Amino acid sequence: MRSSKINSPLIWFSAISFILFGCGCFVSHAMRQEYKRYGLSGFRSFVGTLQLLGAIGLLVGFHTPWVGQMASGGLALLMLCGVGVRIKIKDSALMTLPAFAYLVLNAYLAIAVY
Repeated sequence: MRSSKINSPLIWFSAISFILFGCGCFVSHAMRQEYKRYGLSGFRSFVGTLQLLGAIGLLVGFHTPWVGQMASGGLALLMLCGVGVRIKIKDSALMTLPAFAYLVLNAYLAIAVY
């Protein structure tokens, strides 16, 4: 991993975020409602599992960089799909911004950090 004082906090931020998002897919009533709104109720558990695996991969990446690179690339791809869903259901730019920000963050981690 290329060393930088900012990279470790970015990795931790993304990992913790996706742990929370992933857990939310399994326990949050609000997340269930959101996935219904997206038209993706059947994929909620799958997406939550991918988010949790991605978060774990980011943390493993501190010791095994290629795992972190694959995890951050996978999370970036997942967020690209999230942005696409938001556009498809005609969410506002403001509602789409978090998914886009996580897309950019994880793409940066995959390309520039690992």
